[in-house]
Amino acid sequence: MFAIVIEKLSIWFEAAEQRRREEYLEQLSDVVQLEKRIRALEMNGYNI
Repeated sequence: MFAIVIEKLSIWFEAAEQRRREEYLEQLSDVVQLEKRIRALEMNGYNI
């Protein structure tokens, strides 16, 4: 039972983090800045 709760929380936190990254990238209208942000996220270990 405890493992199921932990798994559900993990999935929820991953989805929330993905939404946060997408919102961060969607703020830009300049493609150059978008590419810089994507590279910065990837260098910090995030998969885009």
